[in-house]
Amino acid sequence: MTNIEEIRTLVDRYRVWLKDRTTIRKIHGDWIEITTPFLDRHNDYIQMYARKRNGEYELTDDGNTLRDLEASGCALDSPKRKELLKVTLNGFAVENHDRRLIVRANPENFPLRKHSLVQAILAVNDLFHIASPTVKSLFKEDVAAWLDLQEVRYLPDIQFTGRSGYVHQFDFAIPRSKTAPERILKAINNPTKDAAQSLIFAWLDTREARPGDSQAVSFLNDEGKPIPAPVLDALQQYEIITFPWSHRDRARSLVMS
Repeated sequence: MTNIEEIRTLVDRYRVWLKDRTTIRKIHGDWIEITTPFLDRHNDYIQMYARKRNGEYELTDDGNTLRDLEASGCALDSPKRKELLKVTLNGFAVENHDRRLIVRANPENFPLRKHSLVQAILAVNDLFHIASPTVKSLFKEDVAAWLDLQEVRYLPDIQFTGRSGYVHQFDFAIPRSKTAPERILKAINNPTKDAAQSLIFAWLDTREARPGDSQAVSFLNDEGKPIPAPVLDALQQYEIITFPWSHRDRARSLVMS
């Protein structure tokens, strides 16, 4: 059984990796460019820009995220897509100003707010997949509909604060029952290495604050696309119970107990 010190070591290693792989350079005026180790859907490193203004720090993607989606044929111009974008950004407390994703921070919460912006950029990047005509609803909505069909009682959009101080959002939480522990669920529409890594860190960072027998569960969208084996291996290695969406019936006993 995994012990608490092992998990703490893994979380500490993640923070070291994050620091070592982040680069900073001054570009123009008072703007500083921050290049993170996280990849967008083009496998380019996600960049953001920071400056100090009126006594606080402003961090932004400079409009690159939404501009890229629109250039790729995924204009978020319909009422449903606008609402989807709003809900996505609200989950990370990120603002949309003239199509620029923005957060504001002070010296104490700068790491947390920077983390929130990165997670928001990754989540908005994932919206690209709704451009396909074969995608009729969000994957998260599909998972919710399936849980409703199984008559599972759950809490949506749950946030936990981890040991690092970062706030992590999970899609569903199924409370403990007489026969089963608490189950924390994440629906991953685009199961990439970064998506898996983000979930792994979120789970490792928050599991100490959850009951000792809590379980992390992920549903991975494999509709029309195979799930990369390294993604499955990574999630399972860190004790995250994983179900491809095409095999969701295998999860019925887990979520219904």
